[in-house]
Amino acid sequence: MKLGILDQMPKPKGRTAEETAAHTIEMAQLAEALGYGRYWFAEHHATRGMVSSAPEIMMAAAASRTKKIKVGSGGILLPQYSAFKVASQIAQLESLFPGRIEAGVGRSPGGGEFIRRLLADDKPNQMEAYPDKLKNLIQYLDGSAHVRAAPRTTDRPELYSLGLGENSALLAGLLGIGYVFGHFIRPDRGAAAFQTYRDAFSPGFMDEPAARACVFIICGRNDRHAEQLAESQDIWLLNVEKGLDSQVPTPQAAKEKIDALTEDEVQKIKNNRRRMIIGGPGTVKAELDHFSNLYQCEDWLVLCNIHDWEERKRSFERLAGIYL
Repeated sequence: MKLGILDQMPKPKGRTAEETAAHTIEMAQLAEALGYGRYWFAEHHATRGMVSSAPEIMMAAAASRTKKIKVGSGGILLPQYSAFKVASQIAQLESLFPGRIEAGVGRSPGGGEFIRRLLADDKPNQMEAYPDKLKNLIQYLDGSAHVRAAPRTTDRPELYSLGLGENSALLAGLLGIGYVFGHFIRPDRGAAAFQTYRDAFSPGFMDEPAARACVFIICGRNDRHAEQLAESQDIWLLNVEKGLDSQVPTPQAAKEKIDALTEDEVQKIKNNRRRMIIGGPGTVKAELDHFSNLYQCEDWLVLCNIHDWEERKRSFERLAGIYL
């Protein structure tokens, strides 16, 4: 099993953005020491609770403080930006950290329409242009366009498209790039998406298919301990989906909220649990092995958005102890 970390840089209630950024670099160093293969950064905007707004900068920061772990973006919001500029950033990173750069791009607007327009310099919505922008990005990186993004590195970084179903998988396969499925967002489309990607893949920018999936995992000492840790993530995700405070609540605040949940909120948390694997080492292994077999995928990016930083580190340590 190959494991990496996808970090949204969740900010615990009571912590600052600066503290969260410093903790993130510490986490990247720990991940390398534990044997994780990669450390990716998300892109979120206009939120108090997720500090990763510029993955390319975090990639450089993490790579400069580690030695061999690969760093990536999960993912850069390509429709909002110039494909040439994104290609140039990726090439620059590859020149600084040869062989360690994995560029993941996605189709998300980054927020509501107001935020999307700010990111895109008030340009019209280009979400439907994602396939064309992705093709342009590939051409700027491989030199098949009329101009190649500089610097012109000896080797090219790996390129991945993020998605939630068959359409995104088909596009990645046809273009010959890697594919990343967001089980942590939509857990019901994985098997079909991976099969579509494998069937469609034709060597292009990358010679061989490379598929991985992203999932929330909380690995406690045992199932009961994991359930206790998960309460802050349950309420955090519930708040995020309601457009409320996106900072990760303290265990006490989460417990108080859980004791006062409505029936609809209880059902929502139950539904969200399908996006997660929560339990002690034995439970986590059984469930991750199940999805690995279902998807025919043994390459996973893991998220863990709980309040306690020390417990978050221990969760990743326990997971590494199972597989790495």
